[in-house]
Amino acid sequence: MAEVLLQPLFLGAYEEFSQFIVILLISIMFSIADKLKNVRSRIQKATISAQRLKGSVDLLPVSKKHPAEAVLEAYAEGCSAFGENYVSEALDKQGEVARLAPDIAPTIAWHFIGPVQSNKTRVIAENFDWVQSLDREKIANRLNDQRPDSLPPLNVCIQVNIDDESTKSGISLQDLDAFAEFVNQLPRLCLRGLMTIPSASADDEALSASMAALSLAFERLKAQYSSMDTLSMGMSSDLDIAIQNGSTMVRVGTAIFGARDKT
Repeated sequence: MAEVLLQPLFLGAYEEFSQFIVILLISIMFSIADKLKNVRSRIQKATISAQRLKGSVDLLPVSKKHPAEAVLEAYAEGCSAFGENYVSEALDKQGEVARLAPDIAPTIAWHFIGPVQSNKTRVIAENFDWVQSLDREKIANRLNDQRPDSLPPLNVCIQVNIDDESTKSGISLQDLDAFAEFVNQLPRLCLRGLMTIPSASADDEALSASMAALSLAFERLKAQYSSMDTLSMGMSSDLDIAIQNGSTMVRVGTAIFGARDKT
């Protein structure tokens, strides 16, 4: 039913509004289950268009500023990994998920995708399965040293500031090779790939060029490090372009959970 309703909505909205407005409209009108179905359809269509294998792109729902109940609703629809930006909020949410669904909680993989502060490395190392925003040797060393021996190595992606924006975290492409070699030598970290957040002001052509540049770097490093399998690139508004340029994981929040609570 939802898929039938979405078709006329898309046809009219794409002619008059931006894609972002369409996403917001859908987030208001449909359930998380309906929105997940739509996002998965977008991923499938983009994968086919890019002539890539079915299932070659993972979906990471970004649940920041949304409650534990929303996480569990998405879990019921087949999502078992979630991205969070803020440590305190994430820890509270993990605790609430464990309280509401103690059998489910251990099966969820938590990805930290925000900037990592030095005073938060211990709790991140102890409570997350992935860190996608690694960009400094100091932080890498702290996460490695503080990862409990009782847990498997912490999966990490190196965040690359692909457009060299002064206000954005991430290392430059020029520094990527040396940093990857450094991270790969840390025994309590597992180098899984690269992550980026391209410029929000870029048009589609510039966005595609930036993503293509990171994809080339990813393929080069993947040939060097056997553990690398993840190119985390693309969000609600640009996942189609990201998939066209080789993304293996898209991080989607608004298009699944709706507008975030600003408080």
